[in-house]
Amino acid sequence: MPARFHLLLLLLGPLAPRAHAELVRVIHAEGSAHGFVEVTTADGKRVAVGDLLRSSHGNVVRSQLVLRFLDGSLDDETTVYEQRAFFRLLSDHHVQKGPSFPSPVDVTIDARARTITTIDANGAAKSLHLDMPRDACNGLLITALMNMPPSTPEKKIALIVAGDKPRIVHLALSTGGQVAFTIGGEPRMATDYRVHVEIGGIAGVVAPLVGKQPVDYHVWLLPGEAPAFIREEGPLFEGGPVLRIQQISAQFPN
Repeated sequence: MPARFHLLLLLLGPLAPRAHAELVRVIHAEGSAHGFVEVTTADGKRVAVGDLLRSSHGNVVRSQLVLRFLDGSLDDETTVYEQRAFFRLLSDHHVQKGPSFPSPVDVTIDARARTITTIDANGAAKSLHLDMPRDACNGLLITALMNMPPSTPEKKIALIVAGDKPRIVHLALSTGGQVAFTIGGEPRMATDYRVHVEIGGIAGVVAPLVGKQPVDYHVWLLPGEAPAFIREEGPLFEGGPVLRIQQISAQFPN
């Protein structure tokens, strides 16, 4: 079950030069699903629970991940995409608000209209035009990784970054070996996928020097004919703590 991949909404520097990237080929088509996840700190303290809702209508898939935090905060992202021979982003709406998020976010990416609309704290909307790459993966990172066999060499895909000056960065996807875990006491092996944000240009050179280079994200997937999401690890916003998102199952009172 895929989870949403959280990335920084603010990165350093101007638009980086367009690097080689490629569309993600559909190997495992997405269908309807309803899953449950929890968000914990690195030491295992639960900070949020959520629902992943996914429905498909023909070749169009709608996926929504809603994270409800114990402090009343909300992280809600809805992604609509097309799956034919390749995955294609159609739209992505991401909202973050509440005490857990120092800077509230309400951003809508319309890939067909090539517009990015942001709503500020006062409810005012601002729309900007951006020539969007065909391989934009906002809200689609886990889906992309599920369709990237462990033997695949490093792959790069594009990410649209919202802000006063919307721009494009690239994600370098690579595998980092196998990690052991258990399901009901039964041992299994997950593939560790590393996701590195490439800022590019002068900003990419300066960022590590001033401590602004985004940390790498890690996603663990169970490979096979029907890949499964196991865990995602990384911050939800720039400068935020590293958090873990993973599946949970229902619990009933005795």
